[in-house]
Amino acid sequence: MPSIQLNTALPGPKSQAMQQRRRDHVTAALGQTVPLTVQSAFGSLIHDVDGNTVIDLIGGIGVLAVGHNHPDIVQSITEQAQQAINPGMLVVNHDNYAQVAELLNRHAPGDFRKKTILANGGAEAVENAVKIARYYTGRAGVVVFEGAYHGRTNLTMAMTSKYGLFKKNMGPFAPEVYRLHVPNMYRVPTGMTPEQYLQWSCDQLDFALTAYIDGSAIAAFVIEPVLGEGGIVPIPARFLEKVREVCDRVGAVMIADEIQSGSGRTGKLFAIEHSGVVPDLITVAKSLGAGLPISAVVGRAEIMDAPHLGAVGSTYGGGPLACAAAVASLKLLTDPEFLAGAERIEATVRRVFEGVQKDVPALGDIRGIGAMMAIEFVKDDAKTPWPELVMEIVGRSFRRGVIVMRAGLFTNAVRFLPALNIPQDQLEEALGIVADVVREVYREQSAQPVTA
Repeated sequence: MPSIQLNTALPGPKSQAMQQRRRDHVTAALGQTVPLTVQSAFGSLIHDVDGNTVIDLIGGIGVLAVGHNHPDIVQSITEQAQQAINPGMLVVNHDNYAQVAELLNRHAPGDFRKKTILANGGAEAVENAVKIARYYTGRAGVVVFEGAYHGRTNLTMAMTSKYGLFKKNMGPFAPEVYRLHVPNMYRVPTGMTPEQYLQWSCDQLDFALTAYIDGSAIAAFVIEPVLGEGGIVPIPARFLEKVREVCDRVGAVMIADEIQSGSGRTGKLFAIEHSGVVPDLITVAKSLGAGLPISAVVGRAEIMDAPHLGAVGSTYGGGPLACAAAVASLKLLTDPEFLAGAERIEATVRRVFEGVQKDVPALGDIRGIGAMMAIEFVKDDAKTPWPELVMEIVGRSFRRGVIVMRAGLFTNAVRFLPALNIPQDQLEEALGIVADVVREVYREQSAQPVTA
């Protein structure tokens, strides 16, 4: 029996009525992928207020690697809520905080002593990591990369790409942020081999130390091992190795932003583990809390301990409820059997859409690692982005009962971030629908005149 059950057209009448309340009372600046109002959610299924059931392949934008309302998470936060909700880690101690830190310190890559600080969300973690790196080095410069998304605070907006969506009319932004090229192996320049392009990309890091900022002024390099919002672009291990080499040479801190790619999403607790590169600091959030707001910076103890007493802190950061969820989540996300779900998901996505590619030449690339996958659509051999196609695929997939969302600098990729424990039959059902939609939308739009 199919998992998707549609009793009304989507969105249903109750969802539409509640959407009107949202329009009336919630800022219009708050985005929304699909106009669905949730009644309940379990595993990879969302049940809406109209009695419909849809399959969720985006999981709160990567927040739910363990799925909606995992029983271990629910039990953990229920028990904690009966004891203490938030006495405040800046006032008293609660042991859940140290338990989360201990687990992160133990499992983060690197054969050195580590410490951790907890916060509420990804942007706060990134900002803490930069502050700590600046304090430790006594420098101001922060190097980031094209396609990156690091958050929506003033500093992290300065660090983030995609100006029109995230930064327009929001400046001025924090200074001393320098953006460099990052290799996207789907977009090797004409006339270069992949090897030549990757070598050129690495050479650009050395060039930047003369052209943009001297190494002695750099506090940190901040890089996502797999670009998330930037289009699910895995960064080649060789480039990560080069970043590590430059950091060592100039005395900068290497920060791996694992807000989206971490917490088991790629089949390892941290995506950078696939490369063998060991960063100094790692930022973590999203699936760490299995749906509750919690983030972390974990890394070398001497760097984490550098700021003076009181230099970092957060009223709600690392509260007992979120920490209880994180402890339960980490127990799942460090289980090799649970993590194996990521490899199964990647294999299924590739198999399904490699079949679609035979019918849809606009499907230019299938990429990602584990349960962090994307398919990119282009108009022609020049790889001109086709965002209109993607937006129709997202909307039509939803109307047939599957939630996916867009990604990429040019909004021309469909992103998949399913729960690692999604049942195989639900995964096949959902991807099969998206595949049918891709074929259908491509036939319709390719029959129309296309402008570059």
